[in-house]
Amino acid sequence: MTLIKRAVACLTLLLLVSGGAVFAQQPAAPEQQGEFLPIDQLPPQDQLPAAPLLITAYAVVFVGFFGYVLSVARRLGTVQREIERLEADIKRTRKA
Repeated sequence: MTLIKRAVACLTLLLLVSGGAVFAQQPAAPEQQGEFLPIDQLPPQDQLPAAPLLITAYAVVFVGFFGYVLSVARRLGTVQREIERLEADIKRTRKA
């Protein structure tokens, strides 16, 4: 199967799978408040504990990025050693 055919097949499958969500019935909107209420006056089900979620998200991203940088640094060191070895082999070959 060519790359274009695969892309068209994936796009068609994605549209078919997500198409049902477009036609799903939307729930009735809750009655909106007319004035500002401090968060401590809201019912518990309306309060969102955003700080722990935000800290967790940043921690996951930071750890992932740090792991990626370590991985690249390790691979770059391996490539540098290989280049040095090849340069030494070329110098040895030219002397002989």
